[in-house]
Amino acid sequence: MSSPTDERDEEVEEELAQAEHARHESRIEFYGGTAMSALPIGLFIVWAVFQSGFLGVGSTSGLVVGMLVSLIIGMFFAKGDWKTYANTIFEGMTQRVAATAIVAWLWAGMFAQVLQDGGFVQGLVWAADALHVGASLFPAATFILAALLATGIGTGYGTTIAFTGLFFPAGLVVGANPVLMFGAILSGAVFGDNLAPVSDTTIVSAVTQDSDIGGVVASRFKYALTAAVFALVGYVVAGMMMDGANIAADVSLDSNPIGLIHLVSMGIVIVTAISGRHIVEAISWGLVFAVIVNVVTGLAPIQKMLVFYAPNNGPLASTFGFLPFVQTVAVNADNAGTVGGSLYSGASGFFPLIVLTLLIVAGAQIMIRGGGFEALQNWLLNVVATNVRRAETTMVLGTAGVNAMITINTAAEIAIAPYVARIGKRFNVNGYRRANILDANSSAMGYIFPWGGGVLVGYATMIQLVGSDQFGWFTRSMVVNPAEVWPFVFHGWFLFGVFLISALTGFGLEYVSDRRAEEVARV
Repeated sequence: MSSPTDERDEEVEEELAQAEHARHESRIEFYGGTAMSALPIGLFIVWAVFQSGFLGVGSTSGLVVGMLVSLIIGMFFAKGDWKTYANTIFEGMTQRVAATAIVAWLWAGMFAQVLQDGGFVQGLVWAADALHVGASLFPAATFILAALLATGIGTGYGTTIAFTGLFFPAGLVVGANPVLMFGAILSGAVFGDNLAPVSDTTIVSAVTQDSDIGGVVASRFKYALTAAVFALVGYVVAGMMMDGANIAADVSLDSNPIGLIHLVSMGIVIVTAISGRHIVEAISWGLVFAVIVNVVTGLAPIQKMLVFYAPNNGPLASTFGFLPFVQTVAVNADNAGTVGGSLYSGASGFFPLIVLTLLIVAGAQIMIRGGGFEALQNWLLNVVATNVRRAETTMVLGTAGVNAMITINTAAEIAIAPYVARIGKRFNVNGYRRANILDANSSAMGYIFPWGGGVLVGYATMIQLVGSDQFGWFTRSMVVNPAEVWPFVFHGWFLFGVFLISALTGFGLEYVSDRRAEEVARV
């Protein structure tokens, strides 16, 4: 009987096989050569920087338009009848790696919203006051707790959603700086994505570099913990120096310890995930428990989590009107014929981001089929990587660069993994070392760039807080623009720095001969 880890390995192997198959299929020919295959992704990055960085517009829907326009412009540079180009867009949008991230967002969004209904944020505020964790230390505490959750459940995206929906408003209430809070949450997500044995990035990095997962995780502790210590110190120092939100006078959010009962909900998710269950199953069990607790204890009625607004002229509206989750409204009411509640809002808030993710992965697929990735990798392999130090440095910078273009870190990892394997094997670099370089930089950069999936999923969660029933005091001005947070993702930057320094100095470098074959045997 196969274990859950074996099943995840098989899924990764299948994804890699599909990626390799795509590389050998008929290429898309571009006017201007293979470099033009990067045009859609490049234009999107320019659009994202202009929109978010120069104009301060953080709209995900605007980024969707940007990616659509970029794909259309790229099509005019494709040779032939454009059929291959169009089919490649469909191929990219149907890749499993994008669906995996999307499913995690939907489940985590529902889970976080239900915990909001149950007063978990009020419980956090009470705990911060009881433990004397003030504004200056709250970001540091958030980083530690987010890192623990992400390591336990293996999804940095899910952690970002949960902590942005729960710890972020709690931090604002106690007076913490909003940008620093968001950076601390993203840093915790980076830590867990990099270190969790059940993380997709961990599995991909191990499988693609022919290393066992347990050995890979054990070998990267020294890098992850070094970066985490520096990051923790950074959040403590920055927390003391940066001004907080200063909104306490306008907040009508009472602290209440009863909401901390949902620590059990989060514990169920962690324990279930660590036991080897799929993350969807793990979050589902936590979600079911949270809903039951809310209803039984009176923390939140069922209609707060799910409600159907049936128009009074509906066929059987009056018949089912006795149900607590069915509300009959006038046919001309604004909410007539709609669905509400935290289960709905927790999922629906990510719909624009889902579309954006699918389009970006499609753009990356065009670059792969157009030969852009392969040309870049070959140039680095043959021209830049002339010795082992330079080879490792190009691994670090190459992985970071690909993650700047592909916002889903697992997808970026799959795209760059063959190059890391080729260059590492040329210089006899051990598989553990290659896997660590690949995973650390994919995990770090996926939560730094303003257009990155980790940043945008947190931003989408913040947007849902504006005008919500739980946080009527939360205004649009409190939302952190993705272009503001990138310098404060301390763990991501320190992790990148640790590996860049390691590559330049040879710290931690291991060759294939440094470990016996049985020690790196596949699980």
